[in-house]
Amino acid sequence: MSWSGLSKFILGLLLAVGILFGTGVGVTRYLLARLSTPPPRPVFPNDPSPPAPSPVASAEASPVASPEAPPPSPDVSPSPLPSPEGYSGRVIQPIGLILRQDPNTDSAQVGGVDFNQEVTVLEDSQDGEWQKVRLSSGAEGWVKSGNVEQLN
Repeated sequence: MSWSGLSKFILGLLLAVGILFGTGVGVTRYLLARLSTPPPRPVFPNDPSPPAPSPVASAEASPVASPEAPPPSPDVSPSPLPSPEGYSGRVIQPIGLILRQDPNTDSAQVGGVDFNQEVTVLEDSQDGEWQKVRLSSGAEGWVKSGNVEQLN
């Protein structure tokens, strides 16, 4: 075997390994990109309807607000339940819940609620995304709604 034959063999082997490696990297990147996109959010019959899109301001737009759309408020203000004491509930979120000072994810955490722990639901936020609860220890705070099941 001559030197030129040996160099051709080594070069061919390196080229084949490079092509296989490049193909593997390309297929892996493609599969990871396909698997990393989340599926579309499911829609359930009891979900609230999404808010109507706000009208785009234009020169022809009327300055009077329509009676169907309430004016947007920058704060989420709570609306109380009919009963002043609220109702008893149990946490159904398996990992528990974070108890927050205000009804938004940016507010301070004031504690936590364990799975299957009984709480008193005092009120719901105006948008229905948060519930104010009182723990048996007397601590009060806000948790994401849909994670507390009403007890009889």
